Amino acid sequence: MSRKKIIAGNWKMNMTPSEAVKLIETLKPLVKNEEVDVVFCVPAIDIIPAVEAAKGTNICIGAENMYFEEKGAYTGEISPGMLVDAGVKYVIIGHSERREYFAETDETVNKKVLKALEHNLTPIICCGESLTQREQGITIDWIRQQIKIAFLNVTADQAKTTVIAYEPIWAIGTGKVATTEQAQEVCGAIRACIGEIYDQATAAAIRIQYGGSVSASSAPELFAQPDIDGGLVGGASLKPDFGAIVNYNK
Repeated sequence: MSRKKIIAGNWKMNMTPSEAVKLIETLKPLVKNEEVDVVFCVPAIDIIPAVEAAKGTNICIGAENMYFEEKGAYTGEISPGMLVDAGVKYVIIGHSERREYFAETDETVNKKVLKALEHNLTPIICCGESLTQREQGITIDWIRQQIKIAFLNVTADQAKTTVIAYEPIWAIGTGKVATTEQAQEVCGAIRACIGEIYDQATAAAIRIQYGGSVSASSAPELFAQPDIDGGLVGGASLKPDFGAIVNYNK
């Protein structure tokens, strides 16, 4: 099965609304590539101006987080309905920074995945291991646990529409990149795990990204791997270099 590459930028807590519009204007001509789905996942306050700035382009706007309730007394949270109404198509769920700093768990990740799918938002479901976990040789076991819980009660048809982002925590923002072999090994294990949960057709359909200090120089080799279907890009997505990552195949 031929899977269309998806390359998403995770802006994290960067860019004011006016800066976001300026960056999108700069990147618009640089990220044109009909062979790739391009997503900018932006801070909540940037979503509406970003959606407006991206109109008429190949850029989709995503959110960096959402809550798993429809509405209510959840001060500071954003509901899936709010995201949909604002024009959001994708939402990052379970990023390692959300887990580390904001006490997200595998169980809350699962709740968010189910709620995103209910609203036809495409979840970008993050998983990854720490340096200690890699050194202890438990990377695959750890990732399989994250995946199995994230997809609890998700149907096969729903699973096919999701995106999984494998990000070794030790490679996020550090300049360190997993070797191509390391990245492919884990992404292949994720696809095998999806095959066990569902079936081979579902495993073949789902798109798996690699994230963690992806650059214009590392992208072509990473994205050529059989189980790597694009990238979740941090710091480089805030620079014109992101255009070279999106156009890795040119």
